Amino acid sequence: MRVVFAGTPEVAVPSLDAVASSRHELVGVVTRPDAPSGRGRRLEASPVKRRAEELGVPVLTPVRAKDPDFLRDLTALAPDACPVVAYGNIVPPDALAIPRLGWINLHFSLLPAWRGAAPVQHAIMAGDEVTGASTFVLERGLDTGPVLGIMTETIRPTDTSGDLLDRLATAGAGLLVATLDGLESGELVAVPQPTEGVSLAPKIEVDDARIVWTRPAIAVDRLVRGCSPAPGAWTTFRGERLKVSPVSIASVGDLPDGSPLAAGELVVTKRAVFVGTGTGPVRLGTVQAHGKKPMPAADWARGTRIEAGERVGDE
Repeated sequence: MRVVFAGTPEVAVPSLDAVASSRHELVGVVTRPDAPSGRGRRLEASPVKRRAEELGVPVLTPVRAKDPDFLRDLTALAPDACPVVAYGNIVPPDALAIPRLGWINLHFSLLPAWRGAAPVQHAIMAGDEVTGASTFVLERGLDTGPVLGIMTETIRPTDTSGDLLDRLATAGAGLLVATLDGLESGELVAVPQPTEGVSLAPKIEVDDARIVWTRPAIAVDRLVRGCSPAPGAWTTFRGERLKVSPVSIASVGDLPDGSPLAAGELVVTKRAVFVGTGTGPVRLGTVQAHGKKPMPAADWARGTRIEAGERVGDE
């Protein structure tokens, strides 16, 4: 059948490739317009647009999906279905009505859990042990449409959101193609989402990624992993922001004198930097001081010359 793929970031590229390699006819791609990027703020095409151009597929880049020109162009492509992965634009009713089988969204959670923009980050931060991906028929509500297919994925103890999203993007691409196959054959039936078990996963803002050292060590660990690589967990030190990459949970026995640490208190050894939390200490991994490159925490501590009793989160 004829399909038009919609997506924008790198995480959508595996699905674009899978659809392009499937038996379905990829007749167009919809993505966000070129956007300023980097220090020079030069306009750059989205990863999906770049890949679509390599594949030689026509690309549509509407500012809004309700633009009349876009609706006309999409109608002219006559898609049977529009698979969509992280497009990043609201699809209005006029556009939803164009493909006869609808817009088929790949979402990286087991719906109705974690509806919203950041399902993977929230799953890790909440301490979920299992997550997955769902395909569903896009409708006007926020990730509320009937489900067509699911797959599950274990969340590993050291997973960052980047690690988990990479696995889901690859496995989810296969689920998306299988869903298109089932729709074409008529074998798939969309199942309404249950009303129980709904949870929301709004975008993680920078303020949400600030580490609260009075929280338990396990909560600090989950926050840092959930916010890695973006937007990046952070704290403050000597009044300036310090980015923190994944930590590891330690014990008081790992400390030089075996004494408990206050929340945010730093202890430095030759090879490690420990920070106190609301329960036990954590060991810092990589940190990035303001205006500096990321570096191992022990190297940062040597260059900074941390004094006894100093703390992070000191504002």
